[in-house]
Amino acid sequence: MNAPDKLFLETDISLGHLLDTIDGVRDLPLIFSYDGRPVKGGYHVTEVKAGQFAALDCGAEHEEWSEIFVQLWDIDEDERTHMPARKFAAIIRKVSEHLRLDGSAKLTFEVSDGVRPMQLYCAATPAVHSGAVHVDLVPRPASCKPRDRWLAEENQKASACCDPKQQAGSCCS
Repeated sequence: MNAPDKLFLETDISLGHLLDTIDGVRDLPLIFSYDGRPVKGGYHVTEVKAGQFAALDCGAEHEEWSEIFVQLWDIDEDERTHMPARKFAAIIRKVSEHLRLDGSAKLTFEVSDGVRPMQLYCAATPAVHSGAVHVDLVPRPASCKPRDRWLAEENQKASACCDPKQQAGSCCS
C-alpha cells in the first residue's frame, strides 16, 4: 500500500504542520490567499470534515489515506478584519474534540465566494510577514499516482547516483 500523503506536492502541508506553525504567532491575523489574491477580512471557516478513503488507482494499486477538508467562505462581512490565528486554531480544536482529527492527514481547502463554484486547494507552508500569517493556497491538480511514484523513484535514483560519496566512474562522471 502506497499512501497518497507520501506524494505531497511541495506545497502540501498537513493540518498538524499548519497548527504547529501558527502556534507561536497566535495573535497575528491569518490570511489565506488563492488565485493570486487574499481572502476577504470577513471570511468564515464554514465546515471542517475528516474522511478515511480507500481507492484503487489507475495502476491497480490499493490506496488508503486520511484527509481533512477545511471549507472557507470568502466573504466580506461587517467590515471585519482577518481572524487571528488563535481563532482558526480554536475552531479546529473544537472540531477535533468531536471528530478526533488526525494532524498528519492530507489537508485540502475548499474555497468559494458564494458565487463561484467551490474549488479545491492545497496549502503551502505558512509565512509570517507584514504583521500577519500568510498561507498560500494552490489549486489541487489531478495526478496519476503510478506516474508520481515512478517520478519519485527516478528522482531518488538520480540523487543517490550523484551523491558525492560515489566513486569516480559512477553514473555522474
